[in-house]
Order: sequence, then structure tokens, then C-alpha cells
Amino acid sequence: MKRVAFFPGSFDPFTKGHEDIVRRGLKLFDEIIIGIGTNSAKKRYFEIPEIESAIKRAFQDDERVKVVHYDDLTATVAQQYGARFIIRGLRNTTDFEYENTISQVNRQLVADLETVFLITSPEFAPISSTIVRELHKFGADISSYIP
Repeated sequence: MKRVAFFPGSFDPFTKGHEDIVRRGLKLFDEIIIGIGTNSAKKRYFEIPEIESAIKRAFQDDERVKVVHYDDLTATVAQQYGARFIIRGLRNTTDFEYENTISQVNRQLVADLETVFLITSPEFAPISSTIVRELHKFGADISSYIP
């Protein structure tokens, strides 16, 4: 049976930390679907087509990675794509507290959906989409933070 994982996020923008989680996840899963989600609590800085294009370029040589965008519950979308796993990256204990709660709800929605947490590689731990957006907003070069 094919092991399909869903990697959800707003990815505003998709950083090298996100890329690292996907590349490491490919050692565990046969296919990873990167889901660019809509978070009703956040206003987008980068447009979805721009993010989608950047992610596709980063993985253009790997057919095991697919990119979709969605505006629905993550667990429902993962199930629609045949994913039995959700991948999430953790930088710190604050991330864990937040992600653990979400994983519990996802599991209530779809009983056989497992969340797999990957600890962020040390060199990417300080990178967050929020910081990258702020740097970009004020004209700083963000090329070292994005694929």
C-alpha cells in the first residue's frame, strides 16, 4: 500500500525549513502532497499562485511531490487525497503544543489519520514564515531563507 502524506500549511512563504521537512519526509513516505491552505485567522502576504509556483520549482525533479491548494478542513482534504499521514515540522515546544492540539482534532475527524512530527533541522530552526515576510516587507534579501 502506497504511503501518502499530506503536508499542510499556509506557506506564506514556503521556506527552506519547509523544504527540509518535505525532503526528509520523502525518506518515510512514497508521496507527499503539499497543501497550501487558507487560514481564516491570517491575511496572506504572498499570493497562492506565487507560492504554488515556488514550491513546484523546488521539487520539479521529484514526481513524488505534488502541490495543491485548499479551503477546507485539513483532515478532510488529506482523506480526499488518500493520505493516511499528516506531516508537521516542530521547531520548539511552543510548536508542539499548538500542533498536538490540531493533531488530536484531526484524528477525531478522521480516525485513521496519523500525524507525524519531524523535528526541524538545527540550521533551519530560526527560520519562520513570519520573519521572512517581515524581512521582505522592509526590503531585505530573503533568498537565503527560501528555496
